[in-house]
Amino acid sequence: MGDEGTAARGLTREIDESPPPALRRQVRLLGEMLGQVLQESGGTELLADVERLRRAAIALRREPVQDRRREVIEIVAGFDLARAEQVASAFTTYFQLINLAEEHHRVRTLRERGRGADVVSESLAAAVRQIREEESEGVLAGLLARLSITPVLTAHPTEARRRAVVDAIQRVALQLERLDEPGLAHSEEADVRRRLLEEITILWRTAQLRQDRPTPLYEVRRVMAVFDETLFRLVPAVYRELDRALAPDTVGTRPPQFEPFLEWGSWVGGDRDGNPTVTADVTRDAMAIQAEHVLRGLENATRRIGRSMSASATSTPPSRELLAALERDEAAHPASAQALRERAGGEPHRRKLTLCAERLAATRTGAGAGYAGAEEFLVDLRIVQESLAGAGAARLAYGELQHLIWQAQTFGFHLASLEIRQHSEVHARILEELIPGASGDAELLDRIALQGWQSVTPQSDEAREALATIRVMAELQQRYGPRACHRYVVSFTRSAADIVAVRALARLAVPDGLRIDVVPLFETRADLDAAPRVLDELLGLPGERPRLEVGGRRMEVMLGYSDSAKDAGYLSANLTLFAAQGALAQWARRSDVALTLFHGRGGAVGRGGGPTNRAVRGQAPGSVSARFKITEQGEVIFERYRNIHIARRHVEQVTNAVLVASTPRAERALTAGAEQYAEVAEQMAKVSERVYRDLVEQEGFAEFFSQVTPSPELSELLIGSRPSRRKSGGDLASLRAIPWVFAWTQSRCNLAGWYGLGSGLEAVAGEPGGLQTLREMYRDWPFFTSLIENAELSLVKADMQIAELYLALSDRAGFAAAIRAEYETTVSTVLAVAEHERLLQSRPVLRRAVDLRNPYVDALSFIQLRCLSALRRGIDDPHEAARVADLTLITVNGVAAGLQNTG
Repeated sequence: MGDEGTAARGLTREIDESPPPALRRQVRLLGEMLGQVLQESGGTELLADVERLRRAAIALRREPVQDRRREVIEIVAGFDLARAEQVASAFTTYFQLINLAEEHHRVRTLRERGRGADVVSESLAAAVRQIREEESEGVLAGLLARLSITPVLTAHPTEARRRAVVDAIQRVALQLERLDEPGLAHSEEADVRRRLLEEITILWRTAQLRQDRPTPLYEVRRVMAVFDETLFRLVPAVYRELDRALAPDTVGTRPPQFEPFLEWGSWVGGDRDGNPTVTADVTRDAMAIQAEHVLRGLENATRRIGRSMSASATSTPPSRELLAALERDEAAHPASAQALRERAGGEPHRRKLTLCAERLAATRTGAGAGYAGAEEFLVDLRIVQESLAGAGAARLAYGELQHLIWQAQTFGFHLASLEIRQHSEVHARILEELIPGASGDAELLDRIALQGWQSVTPQSDEAREALATIRVMAELQQRYGPRACHRYVVSFTRSAADIVAVRALARLAVPDGLRIDVVPLFETRADLDAAPRVLDELLGLPGERPRLEVGGRRMEVMLGYSDSAKDAGYLSANLTLFAAQGALAQWARRSDVALTLFHGRGGAVGRGGGPTNRAVRGQAPGSVSARFKITEQGEVIFERYRNIHIARRHVEQVTNAVLVASTPRAERALTAGAEQYAEVAEQMAKVSERVYRDLVEQEGFAEFFSQVTPSPELSELLIGSRPSRRKSGGDLASLRAIPWVFAWTQSRCNLAGWYGLGSGLEAVAGEPGGLQTLREMYRDWPFFTSLIENAELSLVKADMQIAELYLALSDRAGFAAAIRAEYETTVSTVLAVAEHERLLQSRPVLRRAVDLRNPYVDALSFIQLRCLSALRRGIDDPHEAARVADLTLITVNGVAAGLQNTG
């Protein structure tokens, strides 16, 4: 990481498959600068120790023999704790910088593609062109009319970095962008390099570990940074791109040909499933923070556009409606109106927009004379727009002003719809307390929801809190509009009673009623299989059909990827989810319900992660229908939305996939694949699930898991406000899916993303013609293609050479042997099915990135192994034990950065 011995130069020298030249130059620059910072901080000895470990880890990758492994172990063992911490922090910082360089290169590549003459693949323009060519203008119009895409930001604890670390990385990013500016003078370039060294020094000297667990409101404010920096600007950019794709010759001179289709949701400050720190007061405060941010954003945009709207009344005569609205605003804000008349008396559109900004400020501060809601603000904007259009200034009407209208339509005065989530068992306990015998009685609960009940007196804090939460939902709807907080997600829904229980509680809490849309969440394999039956039971209740009629026969159902995978294994869970999607789509058609499936995907492959656009194209036939909702969790939020160029590409890819997957042609192809391969899929799923359960349900496996992974230590990482377990206990059932996946990732097994897949594939491949059938499935069935590609990524990030050392932390050799055997089976069968010589052969850029990182991840893994070995043996000195535990967590951060995966 310094001069000739830099990590960057060493990496590009030792690995044959080098990155592109521009990326290689930036990696080398950052590596050299980090080396200089390390030398300035810890002297040449620190840099020499880092280099020794780096070279030894690379040598072990090139020649994986016992002598090379022993050399790495001896180097790590020779560090005292202070030096080991410095070395681990150096590799962690290096990964943070390299991740940034790769992100910067991706942005550079996106810009270069955008300058080309061809339509960029998987873009909005590509979707419009494909649908027009393959279907018709009418099909396109129909899809756009019902298009709805809802990313839901969650506070699930999978972002391991402190906010201070993220901020430091962001400042480095700004300097990298400056360095790319053309025509920099020598003095300017020198200053950028000086600033880079300064910011890398800050990053290096910033503690990687949090001292306190984040609070829910801290998590809310953390997510608000994404809105401030990206989402507010992203929305009009995406809409304008679609507007241009539909009619490029008239863009900006006419009304848009589609309705806004993006809506953001949030669980941050609303998800109380297993998180006692999320209370009714927290939910109220979370929405207040959201409203503060969006109102400031709208106010600033309105002022900016107002200042530029200097068209005179002579050139652009105002409409009667605009003059009347302006008169009303001037009466409500006389001081501001007087100042405006003095400097912009002949510019009525400017005056009106500036007074709109004043009303937004009054709304935000509660000073009076503000807006009652976002719709009232939109009425004002449309008055200005129609006045400009009527005066012949179409470009002013449908330019930046249209962007502001899109922002107000999308975000309202609430920014994101705050969703409540709670476990079904909590509702059952509360109802049993309030009305003994009501719990589980769907018909009684339905009657309570319809007709009410005599007043009830909650005795427990749990019951009082649940009723207070629903009252806060009503309060937020009254203050910010119905969209602000109206969805209530029921975890582990298993019956119709679990759904109507929430409606009954709502009637008890708010007798006068409120809008509450209950979203059942089906998570385990058994619950997914039972979902259509549960919904049929729901529709059979007297109050349900009238409620659907009022709501326009719309319903939302959530599917849990994390717990189903932890319950049944990767292959079985994915096939079960696919089958559940298809069954629910059929149920919706049969029941005449417009169904939106809400996909609870995590960041890692073991929790439903992977490229979202590929996943959309592989959904079950009829399950998309131009509507798509998905959770965006933890590190995924910042990976996808921190940079506006990457965020825009992500949203465009998802929208492209949703539109194309919803066409008649795509649905016919998906139907054919699902029907043709249904029996083979079922056969694979049964074998895979049996093999997976045979492992994880064996006596002693929970203890084995705690010994061979840093699972016990992860609970001390303080990466989220939510506990790692739903309830106390050391069994796997109580453990959440996130630490389950996170721990296996850290131990380099990555077991959650592949275990059981090989046995499932082998069960088919071993039959006559079976391998050929699997190859046809991989080529022709988008769902299966995505499943295999995601498994390849999990297998590449796994590394059995390193994982063996983790597995050796336990004396349960049988478990370790089973994992090794299944890994070998999975790799060989996946390669045979995909007809590849190496994993990720069809995605060479991603494969190269993993290969380049592996030696550096190995270095951190060896330090982590040293720590875990000591902790498992036991350390008598409490002070030393605490330092070793902290060092373990530093390596956890580093491995997560290196693999770009947590949970």
